[in-house]
Amino acid sequence: LQRMLSIAVEVDKSPNCSSCKIADVIFPFILNIPLRSQREAFLNTMESQLLRCKLLELLFQHSCDVPTTLPLSLAKILYFLSHSSMLLQYQDDTATWQRWDEMLQYLSLLLMSYQNVRQPAACCLFPTLFPLAEHLRSSLNDRMDLIIQKAKPKLQDSDDISHVDIQLKIEDLISRMQQVLGQPFPLQITEKLCMLR
Repeated sequence: LQRMLSIAVEVDKSPNCSSCKIADVIFPFILNIPLRSQREAFLNTMESQLLRCKLLELLFQHSCDVPTTLPLSLAKILYFLSHSSMLLQYQDDTATWQRWDEMLQYLSLLLMSYQNVRQPAACCLFPTLFPLAEHLRSSLNDRMDLIIQKAKPKLQDSDDISHVDIQLKIEDLISRMQQVLGQPFPLQITEKLCMLR
């Protein structure tokens, strides 16, 4: 399935558009996956970083009280930090801290996937293993040309965030969590906050 989804993203002239369309179709099914372990297995095994980004973006938009119109970017991920409250259909019987733990897990996964879409480090370290791992929003033909030209992936304005922005959003998230969970946080939450930071 993951191989088929990855190919489906790549066959279009615009992987960005095809990943959006596929994510729109798959998203209702993700909402109906009953177990966290199953949701994580599906998302963690995705071969297409771009499709994973789109699905996680939809998941967080769905969990925001006030959805944002920002394009997928670092600024949007910071927005999710402040406005998401993960509650999926099958989480009603789940302990509150475990819902937050799942949200932090998906935020980290979104951030890592977006970094790979935006400017993957793997290309620099293993260029022979990942010859087409850059410019994931471009078609395969255009991607080849861009890599040959050694063109850098274009950054969006909303990718320009500061350390202060990050610190403020993390502090805001911790404050929200303290109101709900109290202190001290469970060890899993503390570890995920450190990883996210």
